[in-house]
Amino acid sequence: MSENVQVQENVTDMLIIGGGPTGLFAAFYAGLRNCSCKIIDSLPQLGGQLAMLYPEKYIYDVAGFPKIRARDLVDQLVEQAMTFKPGVHLNESVERLVKREDGLFELHTNQSVHVGKAVIICAGIGAFTPRPLPAESAKHFEGRGVAYYIDKIDHYRGKRVLVIGGGDTAVDYALMLEEVAESVTLIHRRDGFRAHEDSVRKLFESRVHVKTFYELVDVQGGNWVEKAVIVNNQTKQHEELEIDAIVSGLGFHASLGPIKEWGLEIEKNDIVVNSKMETNIPGIYAAGDIVTYPGKLKLIATGFGEAPTAVNNAKTYIDPKAKLFPGHSTSMTNIGH
Repeated sequence: MSENVQVQENVTDMLIIGGGPTGLFAAFYAGLRNCSCKIIDSLPQLGGQLAMLYPEKYIYDVAGFPKIRARDLVDQLVEQAMTFKPGVHLNESVERLVKREDGLFELHTNQSVHVGKAVIICAGIGAFTPRPLPAESAKHFEGRGVAYYIDKIDHYRGKRVLVIGGGDTAVDYALMLEEVAESVTLIHRRDGFRAHEDSVRKLFESRVHVKTFYELVDVQGGNWVEKAVIVNNQTKQHEELEIDAIVSGLGFHASLGPIKEWGLEIEKNDIVVNSKMETNIPGIYAAGDIVTYPGKLKLIATGFGEAPTAVNNAKTYIDPKAKLFPGHSTSMTNIGH
């Protein structure tokens, strides 16, 4: 972008990178602190992974909801975040972050330049791409029976579905599909599961056919998936399954992308923060799955706690005279106005 672009106008108090659950709650909380903010996200819609990858999954570990479908949680988070009318900039990939001599931050994206007094990074796991299925032939059927996430559960009604994996994603998919599919088979290369204990218990109590020590070796069919060839990695015995769909639960590769070049302290693929959600660069904060600190748990519920911590500390960075703790929301008069 040209150096003579006028970027000094329309300075925002807080630039929030990421429009997932943590970013949305951060935007709402920024409004509670009478701070203007912008949400910048590379995806075409708000909600992050929940909206794009897992809209039909039930979430069980958000306080106040015994269970809630991901898309419904996103809808309510968006409604809450829009209370204070933040700026929303979708389909914008962050590229450079520059701290100017006057202390303001310039966030350069593939479309524009945003200027803010503080930055809060809530980019989840960063840019993500699905882990490939082990069978090379699976690529041929992507979009024709092979899927890496479930967009609409009803697409699998009455189908014979093979789910692959042993983590939370695979187990959750299998339990979701059991409600609508004719049959569900889950294969996992080991007999140990990385999913929550309660989810594993429900899996083995369900009608899902669980096959451990099995791996996918081939996918066959014409214009659509018709068969999967799996192998027992203990006995080396092959088996053919007649199926209509394969859903991968192997997860995603994540990358911080250009964020890695911003001078932040990075540990593995996470941004290091302290108890104030401060990074090593004054004025830049981070919250949610993208951060690490001793004892960190990557849960949506954790991000909901980290977001107001980041916002309140960013508020005192912007205005050193401001109180860190603004009081309880029940005593605030600016909500919804």
